Amino acid sequence: MENILDVKNLQVSFKTFFGEVEAVRDISFTVGKKETVAIVGESGCGKSVTASSIMQLLPMPPAFYKGGQILFKGEDIVKKTEREMQHIRGSKISMVFQDPMTSLNPTMKIGRQIVEGLMKHQHLSKKEANKKAIEMLKLVSVPQPEKRVNQYPHEFSGGMRQRVMIALAMVSNPELLIADEPTTALDVTVQAQILDLMKELQDKLNMSIILITHDLGVVADMSDKVIVMYAGQIVEQGTVNDIFKNPMHPYTIKLLASVPRLNMKRDESLNYIEGTPPDLYIPPKGCAFFDRCDHAMKVCKDYMPDPEYHSKEHYSRCWLNHPLAKDVRREGSVR
Repeated sequence: MENILDVKNLQVSFKTFFGEVEAVRDISFTVGKKETVAIVGESGCGKSVTASSIMQLLPMPPAFYKGGQILFKGEDIVKKTEREMQHIRGSKISMVFQDPMTSLNPTMKIGRQIVEGLMKHQHLSKKEANKKAIEMLKLVSVPQPEKRVNQYPHEFSGGMRQRVMIALAMVSNPELLIADEPTTALDVTVQAQILDLMKELQDKLNMSIILITHDLGVVADMSDKVIVMYAGQIVEQGTVNDIFKNPMHPYTIKLLASVPRLNMKRDESLNYIEGTPPDLYIPPKGCAFFDRCDHAMKVCKDYMPDPEYHSKEHYSRCWLNHPLAKDVRREGSVR
């Protein structure tokens, strides 16, 4: 599969009053054409920072690229100027932001917000852009689009605002869509409609999608490939079947175990991961999951293993799955 995006050894940090916070620590992944890649993990693991880095939306300072490349169709986004990025954002790479309630401009009518992007990126006249905006709202199943283009965001429900956000992102036929928690705060019925809509538009427009979410049910339904992040690093990566049927990293296993099941008993409590992620102001030398892992060993505290491939696309970074596992276990567990 030809890759549309190739992230190589990306490192992103923030300068703070107390020092450097290493938010993204040497991650690499690819996104193929028409492929959906999900990035999962707890809050603060670096998912949204990774997405914002691709779009060059991080405030600099305090953020800065510490190293690595973000190759979009072979061109390094990290080296692009703001002027160059303005021609890429919205037209070639678009983003659906996390909160539809606050992402739309409350002082502008919906139609005008869509028309602006069309006039900028596709150089349409105002009349042509307005016609295209109505067509786009119709495509995302907003009822009475001719009327709705002249309404303000507060006149839309949460689900309808999210549809408008998707219309805004899709209106210029981008090659890559980044969806950051696209179904947050939406009820289950609307959530299913939004996901079906994204899949339908992906087929129509031949897009690639990066899906950032906490919801593993959404991941199973939408994705081709899954990236599991923890403390700014990728700890496991593989196809949907690899991750859900054969998880190898203890963190991935615990994430999957924390998903509520339909056959849970009334008195059965939900599983959860004890402890908290480490402070990335002073990131750990070894495995960041060390303090919360049931299988932690002495070597885990000081050394992070290289990726160990279990198949062509499936790898994890854990001493338990390493070729030297037997030798490592002789050092003893700390649990």
